[in-house]
Amino acid sequence: MRSLARDALLMALATAISRVFGLFRDVTIADKFGASGAYDAFLIAFFLPVFLRQLLAEGALSTALIPVYTKSLVDDADADLFASNVLSILIVLFPIIVGAGILFAPIYLPFLASGFDPAKLALSISLSRIVFPFIAFVSIAAAFMGILNAHHRFFAPSLAPIWFNIGMIIGALFFSTLFPAHPIYGLALGALLGGAGQLVSQIPSLHRIGFRFRFTLWPLHPGVRKMAYLMLPAVFGLAVTQINLLVDNKLASYLGDGGISSLQYAMRLFQLPLGIFAVSIASALLPRFSASIARGEQGLFSSYLSDGISASALILLPAMAGLYAIGPNVIHLLFQHGSFSVGDTSRTWLALSFYLVGVLPYGLVFILTRAYYALGRTRVPLIASACAVAANIICDIMLVTPMRVGGLALATSISGVVNVAILALFLRHELILMRSIGPRLAKISVGTGIIYVVAWATHLVARGEWISVILPIIAATAVYLVFIRASGLQRLLRPTGPRD
Repeated sequence: MRSLARDALLMALATAISRVFGLFRDVTIADKFGASGAYDAFLIAFFLPVFLRQLLAEGALSTALIPVYTKSLVDDADADLFASNVLSILIVLFPIIVGAGILFAPIYLPFLASGFDPAKLALSISLSRIVFPFIAFVSIAAAFMGILNAHHRFFAPSLAPIWFNIGMIIGALFFSTLFPAHPIYGLALGALLGGAGQLVSQIPSLHRIGFRFRFTLWPLHPGVRKMAYLMLPAVFGLAVTQINLLVDNKLASYLGDGGISSLQYAMRLFQLPLGIFAVSIASALLPRFSASIARGEQGLFSSYLSDGISASALILLPAMAGLYAIGPNVIHLLFQHGSFSVGDTSRTWLALSFYLVGVLPYGLVFILTRAYYALGRTRVPLIASACAVAANIICDIMLVTPMRVGGLALATSISGVVNVAILALFLRHELILMRSIGPRLAKISVGTGIIYVVAWATHLVARGEWISVILPIIAATAVYLVFIRASGLQRLLRPTGPRD
């Protein structure tokens, strides 16, 4: 059986490939649309499908499906019948959701962007009617991902989002030329194409594991009720980031053209280490958490939790330090060309600098939340998320006027700190058992300081747009790898340790 480290690294590799294409997507969008009113309108139009994607698809759906599907596999029950029942319900349910999203766009979009002028709002409503079917594609794709992850197949589902990025790039470069008056319509069509590609790309992997779909709506499989029980609090637990983003966008709509776009570009860079590493580690852990609890192996569960927290800190803290050292150079290199101005770069860095405070807290939220789902203790993530949302709203209102987009970003980070603190508090018994984690985190903190000093010093002497980014990354990475080996932390990256 493959180890946690190997699966997490395999997922990270696939996700990294997808994120590279995601960067190409963002660079293309920045060049074509900049931080403009048209891109603001697209982001608001796309907000609700992405919101539902997190709550009903890649967040709650796949997270709740994996423990139930895994238990069916462990118990030698008909796991495929359960999964087919779930997919059949989605096939019937999502046309209704898509129809409602298109029909009621003139009602909910004015609420989401109350600061938009009438022309900008009308554009956003038109765009929403193109992109809303995206939620149906990615929800079924998320169910496919859950099935594959339960079989410890991580590479294909982690690579699937590459097709979404490719679709968006095609939309920005080619489809946009079909709409001379409003090129942003081409980006909306690209998003739809990308969502369909994300679904279709996983079908060959499902076939290889022997999964066979049977359309069945009734009777409901007992696992569907169990999944719904897990999914309901998971919806609220995973809603924190999206609700925070909703509040941020609503307030940013009053900051003029480019406020929402700047937050989006900054969020992309903030989510880069989270998406590549934190989500990969958490996704690789969930089936292991579920299997160890199903077998009554509490010690193995705690061991996985300790390794997951340590591995996340090992990657996320240095990533945060590196972005602090060279963040403005990165934004300038990636985005400042075409329609993206110097002012856009300054505003995006202001937001990113405050988002980075929350990199490790949000990474740990991914891991601790999945530990709670595997334990069946779903109320605690709900409580933590509710407190985090309240903290974000309060901080947003307090900070948006004096700090503008920087205040909205800082409020999001504070929300993540509140969330992880509450999760850790109610999981303290399992955390107390991890005696090795303290020394590991102390070593990682020292390495993080070294990363910052090396990256900052290197970028001071580097000359040239590319060199001022590439050279600090290479130098800091090389020094950190040497530090990892000298400190003994390399064991966290080896494909060894507790077996499945």
